[in-house]
Amino acid sequence: MAGPTTAQRGEAERADSPARPPHLGPEGRRMTGRTRLVLTAIGLVLAAAATVWVLYGSSWLRLEQVTTTGTDVLTQGEVEVAAAAPVGSPLISVDTDAIADRLRQKLPRIDSVDVVRSWPHGVSLKVTERKPVLLVEKGGKFIEVDAKGVRFATVDKAPPRVPLLELTPDQSASLRRFGGDRLLREAVRVAGDLPGKVSGETKAVRVTSYDSTVLELTRGRTVMWGSGEEGSVKARVLTALMKASPKAGHFDVSAPTAPAASKS
Repeated sequence: MAGPTTAQRGEAERADSPARPPHLGPEGRRMTGRTRLVLTAIGLVLAAAATVWVLYGSSWLRLEQVTTTGTDVLTQGEVEVAAAAPVGSPLISVDTDAIADRLRQKLPRIDSVDVVRSWPHGVSLKVTERKPVLLVEKGGKFIEVDAKGVRFATVDKAPPRVPLLELTPDQSASLRRFGGDRLLREAVRVAGDLPGKVSGETKAVRVTSYDSTVLELTRGRTVMWGSGEEGSVKARVLTALMKASPKAGHFDVSAPTAPAASKS
């Protein structure tokens, strides 16, 4: 019996071969690429629109709660009322800088504040209050002064362990040259340099000139501090001097290289 002819074998091989996809010319390839670009662009636009709607139009990410931390003298309620955060607004649209500005303007006791969005529904207010280092008595009340020399609050009762400033400048060239504000800053500078134990025992800081500051301590003791220069050195010298002469009533560190202590 005769085998298949060459033509028959060719037809069989073509029948067994998988069908090839139709060949696309240059125009077809351009149409396919353009279609992909259009579909991608449509997808991006839809995604952006959905994101904008979620952030601004939906009720999912709106401000519902304001929390406050770091308060000491101020209450959380005072801070949150002054903040006037727009509850109910989209959280993304809350102006955190404006809230911080309002707080510093309405509550001078606030030294700094961080306003942070707490997704999905909150804003947190992290407050740092000013701490008084000196008090200025006026009209039976007390003006609190912080370490930057800022007079930030007036209170009816003096807070504990904060010395009273007695600014009684003499009518000298020092006063004409430096003025009361500069002497106040010097007093603040001295108060900030006092050792912790001495600071807690200081009842008053008396300033009569730029280079004449005297501390009035508990138990009738006094310290001649001098000017505000070399404050950290004077603090160390005073600490050592008080340990060496615990019964002394007067200490002089105005010249820290030659300190002195006496009973009166």
